[in-house]
Amino acid sequence: MTHLDKQKRNTRSGLTLLEVMIVLAVIALIAGLSAPRLMDSFGRAKNRTSLIQMENLKGAVRLFYLDVGRYPSEAEGLQALIVAPPGIDGWLGPYLDSDRDVTDPWERPYLYRSPAGDKPFEIMTYGRDGKAGGTKEDSDISL
Repeated sequence: MTHLDKQKRNTRSGLTLLEVMIVLAVIALIAGLSAPRLMDSFGRAKNRTSLIQMENLKGAVRLFYLDVGRYPSEAEGLQALIVAPPGIDGWLGPYLDSDRDVTDPWERPYLYRSPAGDKPFEIMTYGRDGKAGGTKEDSDISL
């Protein structure tokens, strides 16, 4: 027998199965309590992101108006900010970098109306669910 074989094994070294299970239960409890709040924060962040993106789109539409003398039509849509519509004089774009700039945080194109009631144009998204109406993350957002 070697010297190591002769040493007594310490029965208290390491963790017992019960101790490991208790630690895992505590971790699961913490994750279970914090996950809903974290997911709610992600939803609010996407809504705020869409508002910021729509403000940028609004500025680009106004630049288009200054150059062309009119707002893009609904038929032209927000693509008129990226690619010059046929037969347009004065277009000095592109006013946006890419198609990604006209896509909301839920990977759907922003909706554009012109005219929009008492406003010359409106930019909107239906939120997370992509349907009119809704609350919280699913609510419609427009400028």
